[in-house]
Amino acid sequence: MQKVLIIIPAYNEEANIENVVDDLIQNYPQYDYAVINDCSTDSTEQILEKRGFNYISLPTNLGIGGAVQSGYLYAAENDYDISVQLDGDGQHDPAYIDKLIKPILDGEADIVIGSRFIEKNGFQSSALRRAGIRIIRGVIKLCCGVDITDSTSGFRACNKEAADFFSLNYANDYPEPEAVVSSALAGFQIKEIPVIMRERGGGVSSININRSIYYMIKVSLSLLICRIGAKKRSVRK
Repeated sequence: MQKVLIIIPAYNEEANIENVVDDLIQNYPQYDYAVINDCSTDSTEQILEKRGFNYISLPTNLGIGGAVQSGYLYAAENDYDISVQLDGDGQHDPAYIDKLIKPILDGEADIVIGSRFIEKNGFQSSALRRAGIRIIRGVIKLCCGVDITDSTSGFRACNKEAADFFSLNYANDYPEPEAVVSSALAGFQIKEIPVIMRERGGGVSSININRSIYYMIKVSLSLLICRIGAKKRSVRK
């Protein structure tokens, strides 16, 4: 029996976190979970404590990259076989977890990403953000030769070796695309599966329209820097 951990990064998710965790507890009790409370300033931590949920509160705000990496550190320290990222905003449907981890169990991939753009069903994000994702897709392919349709998707699973890698190598700002490049260059096999994502249940996304262009430029530059520095990284054995 494989040990599976669901990593749930959460920053100011008082409107969503209770429903997200209740869904996991009630419908997917076979999985362990850990909410990584990224120093929220709303009542997220109070909700987690009151409900007795499993959570780790970070002493300072690390951003999404630091929160997710903290989850991978927890997974590595507790010897989980598979780790799954699931956002705390309610956009990711845990009904797809089995499909995410199946290619890992079958030995077909080390990392599996849930993509909303393969079958193009459900919530598709804004037109501007989709355009940015297409540009980032091209940059990723240029950097490491991997074609990923939804590189900004935070709904992904990885095996123990990849989780150990991410526990030591994870970008801080908007880390999902760079995680694709760094892991591909380290020799990990990446696969996508189609998923349907939902609009967030409440609260405000960290990426709005005004930040989309900045996001695209910054991520593209980060990916190129990641590629240039790849020779200095230790490769997967």
